[in-house]
Amino acid sequence: MNKKNNGLIIVVATLIVAMLAVTYLLFSEKQNNKELVQVFELEKEELENDYTRFATQYDELKMTITNDSLVQLLSQEQLKTQRLLEELRTVKSANAAEIMRLKKELTTLREVMMSYINQIDSLNRLTAEQKQVIADVTQKYNAASRQINNLSEEKDKLNKQVTLAAQLDATNVWIQPRNKRDKTVKKVKDVVKFNIGFTITKNITAVSGERILYVRITKPDNGVLTKDNSHTFPYENRTLNYSIKKYIEYNGEEQAVIVYWHVEEFLYAGSYRVDIFADGTRIGSQGFTLE
Repeated sequence: MNKKNNGLIIVVATLIVAMLAVTYLLFSEKQNNKELVQVFELEKEELENDYTRFATQYDELKMTITNDSLVQLLSQEQLKTQRLLEELRTVKSANAAEIMRLKKELTTLREVMMSYINQIDSLNRLTAEQKQVIADVTQKYNAASRQINNLSEEKDKLNKQVTLAAQLDATNVWIQPRNKRDKTVKKVKDVVKFNIGFTITKNITAVSGERILYVRITKPDNGVLTKDNSHTFPYENRTLNYSIKKYIEYNGEEQAVIVYWHVEEFLYAGSYRVDIFADGTRIGSQGFTLE
């Protein structure tokens, strides 16, 4: 009897120990599973943050470029990232297989983004280099243009100086009102002719050859003595009437010139003026008065 009781006690004790061991194992496994789920939840949350950050970075990248084709490719990758983010949000934390898949997708997205960042960086460097080249070329062009303008202005200045130096000059201008007996008079009623004389000065820079001189006699009312209103010559982008037209052969040496005006119109007392022109320039003038 005692032997049977002892055996029963041993069996019951063994069962109790086994039950305690199984209970401990079940509790430990549950605890491990709980900790594993927490790890998965943290990893899922980290993945969501990474996907969200990637979607935002695509917006930032698109703002740094102007290449339409590249912007379109970035937009496609951004849509893909947003779609994977939505998938991740619907996956349960305990679904380790899906989380691992989405984690691998994130690695691929990171590689793709790095390739786009490198492309954008290359494009930006190229654009900066192109801008610098354009700026350098523009600076050189502006410098060359300024130099050309300066040379052109200097040339114009020299040409004007040469032109001025080559112009004829009339000095010692005199006017003699004459009467019928070819005597010099002062009263307007006696004048039948004007003798007008002047000297073309020596000028070795002037071109030799035939020259046309225009003598213009102006009355007190600023009207011009002329035999025909068609008698004109060019002067400073306009035409003026002349009184006398005189051809001379100029050889660079000093030359005396005398011209005559026969009075056929009414004259009145006052201040008169004689102006002499050659090659579109006024080269001499002198006033006189009739009583």
